Amino acid sequence: MPMTAPFRRVLVANRGEIAVRIIRACHEAGMEAVAVYSDADASAQHVRMADLAVRIGPPPPTESYLRIDAIIAAALEAGAEAIHPGYGFLAERAAFARAVEEAGLVFVGPPSAVIDALGDKLHARRTARDVGVAAVPGTLEAAPVDRPDQVAAILAEAETIGYPLLVKAAAGGGGRGMRRVVSPAGLPAALAGGSREAASAFGDGSVYLEREIAPARHVEVQLLADETGRVVAIGERDCSLQRRHQKLVEEAPAPGLTVEQRRELHGLAVKVATAAGLRNAATAEFLRAPDGSFYFLEVNTRLQVEHGVTELVSGLDIVREQFWLAAGRPLSDEALAAAGRAAEPAGHAIEVRITAEDPSRDFTPTPGRVRRWVMPAGPGVRVDSGIEAGDRVSPEYDNLIAKIMVLAGDRDAAISRLRRALDETEIAGIQTTLPFHRFVARSESFAAGELSTDWVGENWDGPASLARAARIGQLAAGLDALESGLATAVTTGGSLGGTATAPTDSGDGRWARSGRQAVNERWPR
Repeated sequence: MPMTAPFRRVLVANRGEIAVRIIRACHEAGMEAVAVYSDADASAQHVRMADLAVRIGPPPPTESYLRIDAIIAAALEAGAEAIHPGYGFLAERAAFARAVEEAGLVFVGPPSAVIDALGDKLHARRTARDVGVAAVPGTLEAAPVDRPDQVAAILAEAETIGYPLLVKAAAGGGGRGMRRVVSPAGLPAALAGGSREAASAFGDGSVYLEREIAPARHVEVQLLADETGRVVAIGERDCSLQRRHQKLVEEAPAPGLTVEQRRELHGLAVKVATAAGLRNAATAEFLRAPDGSFYFLEVNTRLQVEHGVTELVSGLDIVREQFWLAAGRPLSDEALAAAGRAAEPAGHAIEVRITAEDPSRDFTPTPGRVRRWVMPAGPGVRVDSGIEAGDRVSPEYDNLIAKIMVLAGDRDAAISRLRRALDETEIAGIQTTLPFHRFVARSESFAAGELSTDWVGENWDGPASLARAARIGQLAAGLDALESGLATAVTTGGSLGGTATAPTDSGDGRWARSGRQAVNERWPR
């Protein structure tokens, strides 16, 4: 084992593609990796790649990946010196970080006290205010939901903020506990309902009010910080293409920003993170209003799903930096150099999240067994995944199955490369979001940088684009039938009841290669 490794052995408290990503970083740094797994993941890729694997329970997350005691016990049993939480599961649980620290192990991420402070969105909003960073207009204290005598005061405050507004959970994210309110009449019920959902999801029913910024762009800044308190910004990402507050497409740098605007945004993020005492890696999230103003949202105290696009543009291995920072090293020369050029990136990267969902049916989850799995390759293409052909996508866990990323010299070239990469991708056995991503990659609106958090609803969920997607699906099924010698069945009222015709756009038609074995039964009739 090289003496220069940050740790000798690290336990990865996660599964899927992020566990694979972290295990690879461990091996490159000369560290041994310990995997944990539930019974559903006994033969998973992250288990096969690790140097050692420890079973932690049955498939339900509450009985395995969310069991703090089981993960700490596994780390101690395996002789690990540190635990990397990845993202999701326990990654932003201050109680987990605290348990790791109390067990004498190193938590690869911000300290528990920082997670505690920034996990409270109201505390984070107040921190931003104290250093002169504008947060989205709204309240800075929890709404007194259980105080009927305060209803008039809440309604008055809401009028000051302005409708429409959002009721948001103070202790969590992902849209849980969020309610949109368009008039005073709907506010009391939204506060009560949001509080109940927040209490169920996060164990804390605190909610607050926030103005709805629309149309808005969601832009976030990647941060790194060392034990001396030095914080740097490595670059920003645009994550505006979302659905139900879940990100679908991310890119770095954020399109349309000038060098001066990037520097301003990075400076705002560093201000908040420094005031909060950040250590290790985190992401500061902002909304950009139509007038170009940036409003602080929150800080995510973990590695982000979309960290890869920043790695591609910056040339920095963020996971490797996390390990060195957790080991007490100052920010590396590579990190400082990346921060120095962050406002003037040399290339452009785009990531799409391939999930086991049917985008034609309201993105309904589609667990099942993957029969064919062909990922793209070639210049400027990176794929992060944790499954292979024959693996089963379990309904127990998040349905993200791959992240396809591309890097090119500029945004136009990156979009062209993304189209090519998605055309090379083949997945059969389950329906995935590939058709949606191919639609995005060929969208004139996306190419023009007309991005907002409403983009998916306006461009994909709308009647016109749904009809177009259905026609593409019918075309793909028709081509599949023709190639299988079943043209007669199609023309006489087969499973789709349509007639195959020659494609008018070879770009759209090429997606027929993906999922040929299943498209007849999976795509909408």
